[in-house]
Amino acid sequence: MPPKISIVYPMYNEEENIHPAVQMATEVLEPLTDGNYEIVIVNDASTDRTGEIAEEMAAADPHICPVHHEVNRTLGGAIRTGLAHSRGDTVLYMDADLPCDLAYIRDALPHLEHADVVIGYRTNRHEGIKRWIYTRTYNFLVRHLFGIRVKDVNCGFKLFKREVVEAMELRSEGSFIDAEMLAETIRAGYSIAQIPVEYRARVAGESTLARPAVILKMFSELYQYWRRRRGALRRANND
Repeated sequence: MPPKISIVYPMYNEEENIHPAVQMATEVLEPLTDGNYEIVIVNDASTDRTGEIAEEMAAADPHICPVHHEVNRTLGGAIRTGLAHSRGDTVLYMDADLPCDLAYIRDALPHLEHADVVIGYRTNRHEGIKRWIYTRTYNFLVRHLFGIRVKDVNCGFKLFKREVVEAMELRSEGSFIDAEMLAETIRAGYSIAQIPVEYRARVAGESTLARPAVILKMFSELYQYWRRRRGALRRANND
């Protein structure tokens, strides 16, 4: 039997996206894994029917594993919960609004023969001037502060070997989680490969990434992570 693959979907008020997300995962993973897969849905204290629908789908399909937060922990908290509950030999985190075709996992898996993590980079991004400025600033900081030499830090398509998932020490509760996962991969001595993916804009639900509070939290967590890394390096040098 092929190695088990887990896909982690963090979801907050995604009642319109949950069925398409699960359907896509089933259609791609069923033939690819000979049925040896799981779909971990993290309901991040949604106020719509996301949690209820997840339970209904899980009752009909044993591949679906719903996990529920009593309090909203935003993207970072939801991803951390999903990774902790996953059991696959390889684990894919993907945004629930399906920013790219899950079939790209077929392109990503062969890269795990020479890399430990495979991430997507969007080939057709369309951003307003404000989004372009903060995206470029943020990417510059994470690349130079943490040595993350990738094209697209925040692309919601990341495939990990199980050993990398176990090695990462994640604390982010917000959108810094994408950069933190890559920084932790590098810190632990693992390698990253990249593949191009065609970006698909959200057609249902609401994205929260562009909200000022979300952006502020992302930069705040970046600073906190940098301080922890710097402190750990100083302690190591003093020992």
